[in-house]
Amino acid sequence: MKKKDILSLSDILKLINFKIKSSKFNKIFINGISDLSKAKNSQITFFSNIKYLDKLKKSKAAAIFVANKFKKYVPKNIIVLKSQHPELDFIKVTNIFFPESYFSKISYTNLTETQIVKKYPSLKFGKNFYVENNVKIGKYVFIGNNVTIKKNCNIGSDVVIGSNVVIEHADISNNVHICDGVIIGKKGFGFKFINDKCLRIPHVGKVIIGKDCEIGANSIIDRGSVKNTIIGEKTFLDNFVHIAHNVTIGKKCIFAAQTGVAGSTSIGDNVVIGGQAGISGHLKIGNNVKIGGKSGVVKDIKDNETVMGYPAKPLRQFVKENS
Repeated sequence: MKKKDILSLSDILKLINFKIKSSKFNKIFINGISDLSKAKNSQITFFSNIKYLDKLKKSKAAAIFVANKFKKYVPKNIIVLKSQHPELDFIKVTNIFFPESYFSKISYTNLTETQIVKKYPSLKFGKNFYVENNVKIGKYVFIGNNVTIKKNCNIGSDVVIGSNVVIEHADISNNVHICDGVIIGKKGFGFKFINDKCLRIPHVGKVIIGKDCEIGANSIIDRGSVKNTIIGEKTFLDNFVHIAHNVTIGKKCIFAAQTGVAGSTSIGDNVVIGGQAGISGHLKIGNNVKIGGKSGVVKDIKDNETVMGYPAKPLRQFVKENS
């Protein structure tokens, strides 16, 4: 991914035709974008959802796009950029720093079979293996047939990757098993309707998979839009599981087949989810939670709860209502 160098805040605002002007912006330099919680004092972020007010108050960003009604919540050390469409302006800035953030192109810098053997002497791989030359692969990795590993990837040791797999923008730890047909690191389903126009949200995050995980056949894990999508260590995903962008999953979780988790939801440790369950976006699921099969989760769940049904409710209540 090509990334722009440092730009002054003044130059950035000119490039996106932003109306606010100030001479002091010429001396403020920005080197990238980030989400509220991780933004540094050299980065731009945005705020548009009151649910993340706590993160806004703790943010250390240099500047923030924010609607006029929310500007009172912005910390005094952050430059307020009042905007009618904060997310749209943030998207424009993201495209300046990451002009290839919508679609990842093949770089045509793939290694030949001879180069692969020389660079990764302990690697075993099948037919039709495509790997770009900046990929890092650990020891004793097995890769099946028809596999593509594109740029911005780090593969640990003792990893098994099945056939017909595509991986990009991902860090995969040791002893991970990726079954056939998996896609990791593609752009998530992000868009914004503004003035009757559908705008794609750029994705610049990665997928981080902890050690000792298993990703079931034909599952898909989307890369993060601004921050990373994270799968905690020793977590097992069954076949046909979809993890959307910016989702965080804790350690030792088990998701049965056809589970879907919408964007920006956080899931704790030791969570068990039955087959065909769906979890809405921007939710917080606590530790040790159990979610019954075919349940629809539309609100936060506290630690140690067991829920079932649509909308998901405490198990005792569900049983009572359906007995």
